Amino acid sequence: MKRLNPKKLHVAYLTGATPEDLVLPRRYTLTHSDRTGELCLTISNVYDKKQTSSLYTRLMRDEVLAEFTKEEEGLVFRVYCHVSGGFVFGTVKLRYAVFRHELPLVLEAIRFGDRNLFEKIPNLDKTPVLIHFQSTDNRFNNVENWGTMTDYR
Repeated sequence: MKRLNPKKLHVAYLTGATPEDLVLPRRYTLTHSDRTGELCLTISNVYDKKQTSSLYTRLMRDEVLAEFTKEEEGLVFRVYCHVSGGFVFGTVKLRYAVFRHELPLVLEAIRFGDRNLFEKIPNLDKTPVLIHFQSTDNRFNNVENWGTMTDYR
């Protein structure tokens, strides 16, 4: 692993998701603690609103939401990052830079956290990864291709 400390990753499966069955939608909610470095990943058929409702998370808006979607060309892995700014932390430009810097770790955490599914369905590693940077500033509101899931094994 490049950057991930597996001991600091906590994974929970909620309604509509199991470690080895791909049921769409399959959604990922990833939050972290700046204090401890712990990562919390929830896998479900819905985003984990409880995980993102803490005061800290609502103020910082540094959670990452992701999902497998079925599209005409096949499966796509979409990741959503809110870069317009939280209440407390940073300008749009700074947040954009921080998300871009941390995304390899985020993708590695998701790929590792759901590794049983990837082992059962190896073709998932060929899924294209599209990052949606969401901002009210058009300079930072865009979608970028970040390779495939195999890049984050």
